[in-house]
Amino acid sequence: MKDKSINIPINKWSENDRPREKLLNKGVSALSDAELIAILIGSGNRQESAVDLSKRILLSSKNNLDLLGTFSIEQLTEFKGIGQAKAISIVAALEIGRRRNVSKALEVKSIKSSKDAFNILSPVLSDKTKEEFWVVYLKKNVVSGMALISSGGLDASMVDIRVLMKKLLEKEATSFVVAHNHPSGNKQPSESDKQLTKKIFDAANMLNIRLLDHIIVAKQSYFSFVDNGIL
Repeated sequence: MKDKSINIPINKWSENDRPREKLLNKGVSALSDAELIAILIGSGNRQESAVDLSKRILLSSKNNLDLLGTFSIEQLTEFKGIGQAKAISIVAALEIGRRRNVSKALEVKSIKSSKDAFNILSPVLSDKTKEEFWVVYLKKNVVSGMALISSGGLDASMVDIRVLMKKLLEKEATSFVVAHNHPSGNKQPSESDKQLTKKIFDAANMLNIRLLDHIIVAKQSYFSFVDNGIL
């Protein structure tokens, strides 16, 4: 017997199998990632249902939503049945999920270890394909916010230390953590990373603002300058 989802349109499936009805009857947690994406795109193409098309899209990202979140609209529209509107819906939904994770991370009130810093910064940096440099502000040891300082190419991110210091003063930060990502997955710092960290430390020290750590995020792992005795 051939797979019903290939030969029968979703509106002909049993209500228990249709993504929208399944969500209403069983709750959103009962749906697979493919079924959730199928709801976003609404329909498939002549050869496959929305669910099967969604499975194929997920397969191209190794069934990893973080990796799928790095896909551009142009990459998504390469799939037959995914036009610009559907691609925008997917990108927007994944961005909402990312921002939700960032909001949850910022609920951390203080940074007592490199792990705390990583937990705040991972939702922002772990799935980026280009290098970015971020700062987390603390005021009297309480996290008060975070911001993107610069965005670079595939392997470099230029940081204007004057801009960073200006932002620290504007936020009235008493301490801070800086972080950047290595899209390659190699968490080891380069010599330029070490030199940049020293310059930031020295500049902040002159303003009586404490640099707590520099975190390099490499996918799901990280490197702490403090933990490794560099800072």
